[in-house]
Amino acid sequence: MAIQDSNKIRVNERIRAREIRLIGVNGEQVGIVPVAEGLKRAQEAESDLVEVAAQANPPVCRIMDYGKYLYMLTKKEKEAKKKQKVFEVKEIKISSKIEQHDYETKLRNAIRFLSRGDKVKFTMFFRGRELAHVDLGQRVIRRVIADLEEYGLVERNTGLEGSMIIVLVAPKTTKSQGQKNAKTEDQKSS
Repeated sequence: MAIQDSNKIRVNERIRAREIRLIGVNGEQVGIVPVAEGLKRAQEAESDLVEVAAQANPPVCRIMDYGKYLYMLTKKEKEAKKKQKVFEVKEIKISSKIEQHDYETKLRNAIRFLSRGDKVKFTMFFRGRELAHVDLGQRVIRRVIADLEEYGLVERNTGLEGSMIIVLVAPKTTKSQGQKNAKTEDQKSS
């Protein structure tokens, strides 16, 4: 839950249920009690009565410091964001009349992007009379796919769409990377 969702969390007098399942300050189960008794116990403990599971029947409420609870929620959310892998899509535009040196440069860039873990989108436009020679463009695309075979997998190859060909190449996860990740997980758990 984000901080913006903090107004959705019911606290103290905002709890609407008649009865609640109460969890004490130290995490012990108190049982099903009226809201008034839960509020009374929270005031005695100089804490707040926080609804932690509104969808349960009866709702689960806990006696805790509300500010600390919000802080822990945002901290967990930030940790989850850190662990997420965001793929960036790098676009490389090529032509059906590409020369050898330009081709090698664009291929080198694509390999660099794929080894970093980014996806690469190849876009080939056909202008005017070039549409009569789509086979030349398809030959270049097949060559790109063949040259990138050990670095990435073709995720999408639409072929000719209108006046362009689009190919999306995703980075290939090798067994050695998977083994490295498994080893680090084993080391963390030890």
